[in-house]
Amino acid sequence: MQDELTALALTDEQIDAEIEARMQIQERDVRAASDPSISTTATDEPKSAVAVGDSWFDYPFANDFGIGQTDIIAQLDLKYDHKKPILRLAHYGDATTDMMTPKKQERLIKALKNKNLWVNERPNAIFCSAGGNDVAGNQFRDFLNYNNGIPASEGLQPEVFNELLSRAKANYETLFELRDAYAPGVRVIGHSYDFPTPDGRPVDFFGLRVGPWLKPSLDLKKWNAADGKAIVADALNRFRRMLDGLASIPKNKFQVVKTQGTLVDPDYTRDWKNERKREFLRTFCS
Repeated sequence: MQDELTALALTDEQIDAEIEARMQIQERDVRAASDPSISTTATDEPKSAVAVGDSWFDYPFANDFGIGQTDIIAQLDLKYDHKKPILRLAHYGDATTDMMTPKKQERLIKALKNKNLWVNERPNAIFCSAGGNDVAGNQFRDFLNYNNGIPASEGLQPEVFNELLSRAKANYETLFELRDAYAPGVRVIGHSYDFPTPDGRPVDFFGLRVGPWLKPSLDLKKWNAADGKAIVADALNRFRRMLDGLASIPKNKFQVVKTQGTLVDPDYTRDWKNERKREFLRTFCS
């Protein structure tokens, strides 16, 4: 996805200005949520969080419920009527390696140290959406074997894909280390990606087309639609098992929201706007 978003790309200076504006809005919303004159109950107790990662938390086209283009943070904000502020440090197109670059680590540290950004001087949670761009971007072709008669169960190159999983795991562990240093005890909440249909549908937003990512890779390696769908599911299941392994270690304080297998359409087509994004991401928000 990252390579396809040239038309939407921002300079580092523009991104810095955008993040700074988000921080100012976060401070304003935290002050409003913390107003002692507002009576609250247990269900609407003031809380705040920070979100890092990819376009599931920072959809680049629009956050408009009327046209179905929304990210998870927009949905959570609406769900809680803007009363539980979430600082969005995520950026569309980011892989786990992008999320944990030195500059973005410094940005997260700066935010965690700023008590004015949080209702109780530190976030109640760190939301992390990372790995989809690692697994299902243009580089998906690099993980595939050519179809020379082998079954779909052997479609992935295990050595190459396991190397990817190792890198993604290391970046999640870096996030946990930062949390331990600057917001000890705060939960990190992630998710597993549900299974898309690699049918070649790009993002189409008012004439701007981005993608597709999966079908061209499968076509290049001569996999048909049914086998390609099984291979993509295999890749995402392996990624989910890696996340589950991290979640099984108590010191990580890591929770994985089970978003795989939540689509009601057996063909996985009606619930997806394109190869990479669900039209509605309500499972995470429930």
